[in-house]
Amino acid sequence: MLDTVGPELQVVNKSEKAISLEADATVILTPDEGQEASSNLLPINFDGLSKAVKKGDTIFIGQYLFTGSETTSVWLEVSEVQENDVVCVIKNTATLTGALFTLHASQIRIELPTLSDKDKEVISSWGIKNKIDFLSLSYTRHAEDVRHAREFLSKQGDLYQTQIFAKIENIEGLNHFDEILQEADGIILSRGNLGIDLPPEKVFLFQKAALYKCNVAGKPAVVTRVVDSMTDNLRPTRAEATDVANAVLDGSDAILLGAETLRGLYPVETISTVGKICAEAEKVFNQDLYFKKTVKYVGEPMTHLESIASSAVFIHPNDSIVNNVFIIVRAAIKVKASVIICFTSSGRAARLIAKYRPTMPVLSVVIPRLKTNQLKWSFSGAFEARQSLIVRGLFPMLADPRHPAESTSATNESVLKVALDYGKASGVVKPHDRVVVCQKVGDASVVKIIELED
Repeated sequence: MLDTVGPELQVVNKSEKAISLEADATVILTPDEGQEASSNLLPINFDGLSKAVKKGDTIFIGQYLFTGSETTSVWLEVSEVQENDVVCVIKNTATLTGALFTLHASQIRIELPTLSDKDKEVISSWGIKNKIDFLSLSYTRHAEDVRHAREFLSKQGDLYQTQIFAKIENIEGLNHFDEILQEADGIILSRGNLGIDLPPEKVFLFQKAALYKCNVAGKPAVVTRVVDSMTDNLRPTRAEATDVANAVLDGSDAILLGAETLRGLYPVETISTVGKICAEAEKVFNQDLYFKKTVKYVGEPMTHLESIASSAVFIHPNDSIVNNVFIIVRAAIKVKASVIICFTSSGRAARLIAKYRPTMPVLSVVIPRLKTNQLKWSFSGAFEARQSLIVRGLFPMLADPRHPAESTSATNESVLKVALDYGKASGVVKPHDRVVVCQKVGDASVVKIIELED
C-alpha cells in the first residue's frame, strides 16, 4: 500500500532546533519559507492559509499528528489575519522537535489537489516498480477525488489493477461519505485527523456508522490510531485495549498502526498485543446476528433455500449473485463446515462470501488467466490474490494456471487437492471435517459439500 501525502500542510523548521511555545503567547504563521522557525514565527508550505481562515478558527500543529499530548502538539486560535500572515494565540505550552510538523486547520477547506504532483511522481516511480496493490488516498473529500486517482492509475502500466482506499480524515470527506464509498474500493477511517475535525464525543458515532455502511456495501474498512500510548509504553491503556476490541466488534476488516510502528519504541510488541486483542474479540463476534442483519438489508433470497440439503447445488446463471452467495454461506453454517473453498479468477465471488462474515474462514483459490498485449504473454491473478488479504476472514492462494476457474465437470480434483492441502497446512482443515466448495461448471455455479477422510 502506498500512502499519498495529499494536501497536507506543514511547518518547516530548517534548523531542526527545538521550538518552545508558551500558553497565551502569540505566534505568527507565515508562507515565507525562507524565514527561520522560532517561538514567535513558524514558516508554512502553503500561501493560501490567510485566505482560508478567520478569527476564532482552530489550528493544530504536531510532529506527526495532533495527538492530544500537550507536550508534543500545540493548539492555536486565530486572532487576526495580516495580509499573507496568520496571527495566533497559543492555547497550551508545548515543545516541537524535528524538521517538519503537520498543520491541521480544523473544519477548513484547503484549496489544494487531493492527488498532488509529488504524489503522482512517487506513484509513477516507486509505485510502478513495487507493483502496489493499494493506494491510500489521503484527505479524500469527494467521489471525484477517487475518480481522478483511478484515471491516473489506469495510465500507469500494471497499476490499472491497484485498488483505491479513500482515507476519510476531515469533515468534508465525512459529509460526502456515501458517494466516496460507492466510488472507492475500500475506506480508511483516519481517526487522528478526524478526532480534531470532529468533537471528540462524535468520533465513535461516525466510526460505527461508517463501518456499518462499509460492511453492507461489502467493501473493506480499516481503522487507524488505536494504541497511541504504545509509542512510548510496553502496554496499551485499558481504554485503548477496549477500543481495539470494539473496532473488531463494529465490523472493521483491518487495523492500521502508525506512530507506534513508525517511531515507537515497541513496534513488535505493539503488533503482537493488537493481534491478541483482535483474536479475542473475534471469538465473541456475533456472526449469526451479523449474517441475519446483512441478509435483511440485502433482501433475503427466497429461491433454492430447501435445496441446500443435497450434496451439490447447481445454481442457474440467471439467479442473482446474492442468491448464490446466500446459499453457500447458509450451507456452510448448516453443515458446520470448517472452511469454504471458492474457486475464482477475479476474487469477486470470494469477497462476496466473506462479506457475510461466515463463522468459518473462506479460502479464495485464485486461478490466473493468460493475457497478452500482442507483444508478450502474462498471467493475471497475483494482484487479485494479494488484494484479498485485506478482507476479513478471507485467505487467498494462487493456483496453477493450468487449472481453469470454470470447469466442464463438477470434479476438478487436482486443484481441489492443492487447496485442501493448503488448508491442512494452515491448520483450518482436519480429518473428518466438512468443507463447502464453490466453483463454476460451464455456465452455472455448483456448491459441493464434502466430508474429508483420514
